[in-house]
Amino acid sequence: MLEITKHNLFDTMKQSEIKELSVAELQEKLGETKKSYSEMKMAHAISPLENPIQLRSARRTVARIATELTKRELQ
Repeated sequence: MLEITKHNLFDTMKQSEIKELSVAELQEKLGETKKSYSEMKMAHAISPLENPIQLRSARRTVARIATELTKRELQ
């Protein structure tokens, strides 16, 4: 089972790490990262985040995971 913590949600996942995950793990990670991103976005709207670059990092991680899922569906 994939272990997700708040700490590693903020870390950027490398493409090589994403390729190693199964489709089920990718879907789980995508849902959790999207949820985390929306929570950060709301928190940032209310009071600025200490590190707003986390928003960009989370958004790009969502895109990387979604791209890998689409790529696998097309194969």
